[in-house]
Amino acid sequence: MIARVGRQIIALATVLLATSAQALDLEEYPDVKTFIQTFSQQYQYPEAKLRAIFAQIRVRQETIQAIERPREAIPYYEYRKQFLTDAHIQRGEKFWSQHASALAKARKQYGVAPEIIVAILGVETQYGRNKGDYLVADSLATLWLHHLPRADFFRHEMEEFLLLARELGVDPMSIKGSYAGAIGMPQFIPSSYRRYAVDFDGDGKRDLINNPNDIIGSVANFLRVHGWESGSAPMDDVDLHGTLYFWIERLGIKPSLNVEVLQQYGIMPHTEVPGTQRAALISFEGESGPIYRIGYNNFYVVTRYNRSKRYAMAVVELADRLRRNREEPS
Repeated sequence: MIARVGRQIIALATVLLATSAQALDLEEYPDVKTFIQTFSQQYQYPEAKLRAIFAQIRVRQETIQAIERPREAIPYYEYRKQFLTDAHIQRGEKFWSQHASALAKARKQYGVAPEIIVAILGVETQYGRNKGDYLVADSLATLWLHHLPRADFFRHEMEEFLLLARELGVDPMSIKGSYAGAIGMPQFIPSSYRRYAVDFDGDGKRDLINNPNDIIGSVANFLRVHGWESGSAPMDDVDLHGTLYFWIERLGIKPSLNVEVLQQYGIMPHTEVPGTQRAALISFEGESGPIYRIGYNNFYVVTRYNRSKRYAMAVVELADRLRRNREEPS
């Protein structure tokens, strides 16, 4: 095990000192050779074809640098500025108008509000404007071999990706996405693509790259499977009294206490909700100090799409702006 880690550390140093892309040498990565043999046997995938695929893969320094500096790590007051712009909101309104029928169908079938779907697509890829220019195979291989904290995760996603490409009938080396290997307008990782993507327009395909209908239906399906509650608000403004609320915030973003319990700690939602409803107290970085909100189940569900509370807050804020703008008389 120590020798294996040592080889990986040396290989990482080589990448960082070299150019931005380095060919993946199978002799340098015995784990890849083992993967090819095991994958070939388990899924009846020609070993020669797998070797040909991996021979084209490049280990990319920029992928390692990107995952070590995720955009969700910046303070929320800076993070939100990327998405709550007039241009971004206008594009969201246009997308909603263009695909109102599919969004209405998704609401009826899955119970997910249209503004949440549109906002997720806005935060993820600016409604398809930025789906990613990284070869997914390069990204997954680079992170599997050189991002040690999540090596097992990305190894599994490489497996899922190869199976997905075969199911879609496309060359794995033709699929582009994010630095983390997410694909298409909704930025599904390969395992999520295989598990949650739906053929929403009945054309026999599940296309999350170019088909807005499938994209909308798939985002709605993902949220529904993860527990989305139709008609429930994701979060609420809050008034805080006393100092005991600090203990509640430490419990995290998953709703774990009833609202009536939160109220005993001085946490008062602005909107009247049943005392038995579960909620969490969540803070965000404001320019002049912490911003506090009450998070309900649907806020937590959005964090299953992306685990960052800043991400989920940006989605909720953008969704609220889109909904209010659409409801206002022209």
